[in-house]
Amino acid sequence: MAFPSNVSRRQFLLSSTAALAVPYIIPRSVRGANDRIVTGHVGVGRQGTFNLKKFLDLAEPAALCDVDKGHLAAAMKLAQEDEDPKKCDGYGDYRRLLDRKDIDAVVVTTPDHWHAPITIHACQAGKDVYCEKPLTLTIAEGRKTVEAARKNNRIVQTGSQQRSEYNGMFRLACELVRSGRIGKLQQVLVGIPRVNFDGDAVPDSDPPAALDYDYWLGPAPMKPYNEKHVHYLFRFFWDYSGGQMTNFGAHHLDIAQWGMNMDNSGPIAIEGTATYDPKQRFEVPATSRVNYQYENGVRVILGQEQADIPQGATFIGTEGRIFVDRKSIKGDPQEVVAIKLGDQDVHLYKAASHHQNFLDCVKSRELPICDVEIGHRSATVCHLGNIALRLDRKIQWDPSAEQMVGDAEAAKWLDRPRRAPYTL
Repeated sequence: MAFPSNVSRRQFLLSSTAALAVPYIIPRSVRGANDRIVTGHVGVGRQGTFNLKKFLDLAEPAALCDVDKGHLAAAMKLAQEDEDPKKCDGYGDYRRLLDRKDIDAVVVTTPDHWHAPITIHACQAGKDVYCEKPLTLTIAEGRKTVEAARKNNRIVQTGSQQRSEYNGMFRLACELVRSGRIGKLQQVLVGIPRVNFDGDAVPDSDPPAALDYDYWLGPAPMKPYNEKHVHYLFRFFWDYSGGQMTNFGAHHLDIAQWGMNMDNSGPIAIEGTATYDPKQRFEVPATSRVNYQYENGVRVILGQEQADIPQGATFIGTEGRIFVDRKSIKGDPQEVVAIKLGDQDVHLYKAASHHQNFLDCVKSRELPICDVEIGHRSATVCHLGNIALRLDRKIQWDPSAEQMVGDAEAAKWLDRPRRAPYTL
């Protein structure tokens, strides 16, 4: 997922144009229903290893890419030691993976600031994409990602797997809410966890030889290497991510949007408060509380480390409430979650496996359960929350136009500059 450091900006732009200017391509796997889909994986560290294991069982991984040679070597070994060993080629530059004609789909599990550029380039290269959540680093690049998927007729699944996994509990909660089982929906509570940045900060240092740090940064600003700013901990620094808001918030706010039937919309007003680490070990909020107002009158309250908001999603209606997390679904009254849904009730998109759903849609060309538009809209809710927190005031949002309302300063936060040559 990198560009060789000896490539100039002009060379990169020219080679990118040549490599990515391809027409609409029907995946090779579509030609035969029994063919296994060939995947390429960009980013094979922690969550990337999880995704690789899933696709080792369901598809044919053929190419792995990472800017950390240690991560790449471990993933290559994993593929070779699989029950059905896979011969995978390794790369440090994701464009080499996109050049391959045998790759049907690309799995993007990089830090957040790389999600949109790689997904867009993969769509332009005729590849379908499974991209981890949050889909984007900014709202503006989210719309560009949707446009790239639609223009190139690509299937893009966002890795918000709560829609598919966990015994369907999240889907059931949303079906019950949308079927009116708790009366008229009034409020949704969304709880997210603390920042799991343990230990003290450490001084900047030279990057390890195994890591191509310049490529790891990519479109982010050039800053000195710090071992507690990369890999998993990247998510707690603004240049690369958005804290637990875009980490677990991207999961639970996604469920809130699903339960409210707002997959193609969003809030109209956002405000909140936050506290920050007194030791300044990380940049994102240590605690926060954000209020989202929707045009239909429903209010979503996100709480990070708030005693009155449990982690997960709590739907509150005029006749009861439903709480759901990855372990359970509970109703108040209790029987509200036990009564079977009837034919006249709302039945939502059903998929038992997020990864398999993506592969099925690669073959059928139907939209997946967490299509790129949904991923963009859910990420937008997260980004809006962070913008309100960072500005420390209320902002107004037009979800149809995807613009700030009457606020030129807030509008500047819809996108960020990108370090050349890593432009969209």
